[in-house]
Amino acid sequence: MNLNHKHLFVAGAVFTAAFSLFYFFIPAFSSVAYRPDNMMASTTSPAVEARETFLEPQIIVTHMQTPEPLKAIYMTACVATMPSFRNKLVNIADTTEINSIIIDVKDFSGTIAFTPKDSLLKNNEGKGCRTKDLREFIAELHKKGIYAIARITVFQDPYYTKVHPELAVHKKSDGSVWRDRKGLSFVDVGAKPYWEYVAALGKESYAMGFDELNFDYIRFPSDGDMKDIDFSLSKGMSKAEALEHFFAYLHDSFKDTGAKISADLFGMTATNNDDLNIGQVLERALPYFDYVSPMVYPSHYPPLFNGWKNPNDHVYDVVNFSMSRAAVRAMASTTPVLHFGGERIGTSTPAVYTKDVYDRNKLRPWLQDFDYGGDYDAAKVRAQIQATYDSGLTSWLLWDPKNVYTPAALLAE
Repeated sequence: MNLNHKHLFVAGAVFTAAFSLFYFFIPAFSSVAYRPDNMMASTTSPAVEARETFLEPQIIVTHMQTPEPLKAIYMTACVATMPSFRNKLVNIADTTEINSIIIDVKDFSGTIAFTPKDSLLKNNEGKGCRTKDLREFIAELHKKGIYAIARITVFQDPYYTKVHPELAVHKKSDGSVWRDRKGLSFVDVGAKPYWEYVAALGKESYAMGFDELNFDYIRFPSDGDMKDIDFSLSKGMSKAEALEHFFAYLHDSFKDTGAKISADLFGMTATNNDDLNIGQVLERALPYFDYVSPMVYPSHYPPLFNGWKNPNDHVYDVVNFSMSRAAVRAMASTTPVLHFGGERIGTSTPAVYTKDVYDRNKLRPWLQDFDYGGDYDAAKVRAQIQATYDSGLTSWLLWDPKNVYTPAALLAE
């Protein structure tokens, strides 16, 4: 159909008006904000100006308060890249008592699961999985009322040690990078430039919308050729002292950000006063984190632990015994454990030190929902949850490295 100039003018006016109304009302019907970065105070035409302002959507970052009680499941970085798989986990949170999801932002490979902006983090070329829509996914979780926790694997980092071998744990024999039985390398706990890297990753993760930062593998290596290992950057102090310095650094790095921070510890830190030869001591971690999570997986306890021939046959007892002991230690005002800030009481032997008193619900155990050492069915998973409650705690986290959980063990929402 032919249009004369008058018709063209009218058609153009109608289009411009319709487009203006469309653009004006977008914010009212969208969950994202449009920021006109290229707005210009110039004589450009309205149509050109409108086109320049129609940019990629910018997610409005929000944060949630920590649920009490918190009940969480873990999601790998790779599962987070697969909408169909990750939606199954979201559905568990939608239909059961689960109210939080923990997502890898740096796993055992050292790969950062998103494209970072901080100059300390750029050019990360680890071989792990990356989630292109992680920010959008977090926003989706928040809309559903699901608390989002970023899991950051710390000192186990093959990517970083490849880029910075001078900061790695080394072999005594030849000075090369030491590796554990799985072939994975570790950053030396005393490598302070790496501390900055970890803090930068935590801050960027929080800026993306994660509500809490969960630090795992905050320890010295535990397996491999331990006779041929050298911690050159941590010399002059015990492993426990070196780690407590790092804990204090994390605390100071995040105390004014609004982010909650939590730490994962070996399960036997709940019952042992020594550092298990990895530097982890409960009393040395409690002052610096909002939450501390001993990994009390029954399958990971040695035979005859507390007299039980096979701890897998005593899942309730292992969790209840461990977390009851941990709760008593958290609430105590004294401890036999030497730690920063503790003052020795008297001169008696063994030594006793002062200690701050903490709410027992600073403790949130990791529980086992994977088959290792036995069949961890709904009854065994639920027994661990009940054991947590019976030890006086309210919150817990479920771990399955394959992310295949047992909904039958969970209460309906």
